[in-house]
Amino acid sequence: MTDEERRALVTAYLAAFDNGGTGHDGVGVLDYFADDARFRFPKWGLAVGRPMIGELFADLGATVHAVTHHFSSFTWIHSGGDVLAVEGTTHGRHRDGRWEAGRPEWGAGHWCGVFEVRDRLIHRASIYLDPDYAGQDVDRYPWLSHR
Repeated sequence: MTDEERRALVTAYLAAFDNGGTGHDGVGVLDYFADDARFRFPKWGLAVGRPMIGELFADLGATVHAVTHHFSSFTWIHSGGDVLAVEGTTHGRHRDGRWEAGRPEWGAGHWCGVFEVRDRLIHRASIYLDPDYAGQDVDRYPWLSHR
């Protein structure tokens, strides 16, 4: 696969996630993953295989009611191999409230993902973000009380 093909596959996966789990072409969000894929998400841990990744997504979906990735502002880093990284921003609605990258600047909405893509499937994904989407975890971080 080319870097552009890998990037297009990750973009299609993220768009399907934004679209409630189904891509604009009808592909289900789990169909972007290899059967034995590994997916790491903050405060959830490591999910191995499509069934467990489905559990992770169900757990996340129970708290995140809507998400929109800002595709036009993505920064892509290609390794020259099967691994690529993408940095981006989002906005959305969590069960505890809305979020938008940059509002406040210390809040949720900035993220990075590292993906291993080969044979037209995601084999490994690690997502790095603050899962406190509604910004309610301020008591544990004293520097936030000054803002």
